[in-house]
Amino acid sequence: MIAVSMIIGTVFIFILMTKLNARFSTPLLLPVLTATILIIILLKSFSLSYDSYMTGAKWIDAMLGPAVVSMAYPLYTQRTIIKQNLFSILTSVVVAMLSGLVSIIIFAKLLNLSNDYILSLLPKSITTPVAMQISGAIGGFPSLTAVFVIIAGLTGALLGPFIFKLCRIEKSVSRGISMGSASHGFGVSKLTEYGEKTLSMGSVSMTLSAIIGAFICPIFALFFQ
Repeated sequence: MIAVSMIIGTVFIFILMTKLNARFSTPLLLPVLTATILIIILLKSFSLSYDSYMTGAKWIDAMLGPAVVSMAYPLYTQRTIIKQNLFSILTSVVVAMLSGLVSIIIFAKLLNLSNDYILSLLPKSITTPVAMQISGAIGGFPSLTAVFVIIAGLTGALLGPFIFKLCRIEKSVSRGISMGSASHGFGVSKLTEYGEKTLSMGSVSMTLSAIIGAFICPIFALFFQ
């Protein structure tokens, strides 16, 4: 009964937050963020443990993989545009991945973080299931990596629209690649507001980031082992 309640409650809260975001369109009301905060408040208010919540929520979590796979559909519908911009997409994703890794190392060293934390931070721009696998393989802490991935995703989804306006980024390809490369699933979910073409670019850049990151992250990790 608890498991069913947690599933229904989570879905209801997310739908409610989605409607709130549609009514007052602002990055600060991103459904993933507001739903998470509300769930935490409710769990604390009713003294429910995380383990109790996950008896039902684990089934929603299990759908993360299929949800990522479902993004292949917009890729198929926009395959012509992807072919036309394939070189730009590939080079942009590689540059984004490399710059992200270098910036992580620089900031981590400035903050005197231990190698374990650096190894956990390296995959932060890759979608959660892949990032956790990479983290475990290179000697990081997968659970800590998941936290960093969420922070990176939420930051990108919140600041992305402001950056688009500030830098006057209007092309669908540019918006999609930048958000998908930096903010993975969270960023891509935000791209649904910009149309199918932008969403497709975000999906392909997120997928490529996961593939390229799986090869590049272990190479960078060699310097901290």
